[in-house]
Amino acid sequence: MPDRFTDQVVLITGGAQGLGRAMVERFAAEGARVHFADLNVAAGEETLAALDGVGHAFHEVDITDPSLARGWVDEVSASEGRVDVLVNNAGIIRDNRIENMSLADWDAVLAVSLNGAFYCTQAAFQHMRERNYGRVVSFSSMSWRGNFGQVNYVAAKAGVVGLTRGFALEGARHGITANAIAPGLIETPMLASMNGPAREKLVGKVPMRHTGQPEDIAAAAAFLCSPEASYITGVVLDVDGGIGIGSSIR
Repeated sequence: MPDRFTDQVVLITGGAQGLGRAMVERFAAEGARVHFADLNVAAGEETLAALDGVGHAFHEVDITDPSLARGWVDEVSASEGRVDVLVNNAGIIRDNRIENMSLADWDAVLAVSLNGAFYCTQAAFQHMRERNYGRVVSFSSMSWRGNFGQVNYVAAKAGVVGLTRGFALEGARHGITANAIAPGLIETPMLASMNGPAREKLVGKVPMRHTGQPEDIAAAAAFLCSPEASYITGVVLDVDGGIGIGSSIR
């Protein structure tokens, strides 16, 4: 369906690489004008140069700063005249057991994954409400249910679920849907750093017996933002090869 987002304006955080880049490419291929934010300037410029079509833009934005996050959304809305879709994808990990976790690592993970999603969603809501239309997809993780050595990440991703469900109730009367995606083991640079027995053990716990691809996530995000999903809001969509059914990655 190459034209589902023709003339729509799509904002994506963390869009320079990994899952973010796959979504940037997918929405652009389906006709959207994509504005994506990241702090990795080199990767952002490379991703922008690789896109087909015109009207796309890369923005260097620190979404952990509420004024910068809001300023980015407002700037795009002013230049484009609309904001149709927001994808809150940006996230980082700083793993450690709770007794060894620093306050800086706790704060950093929540600042990007949860606070950043809130800042961008709050800003986008103002513009979406004016047109009685909007789609917000935020990224949780299969880890939101709990994972050893990741209390900061788990708290952030569980918070994303709460943010999504709460905002879905507020946005519904304004024609705005809000959903979350919980990816499983996806072939990203983060997963690529894991090799050997540890990786084999994790993949072995996936019922489908293989990892997913960034394109799998991009397809799910595009669906949730499409007209076909207009009656879906407040859900968490697992894209994980079945690992969330009852398996544990611990």
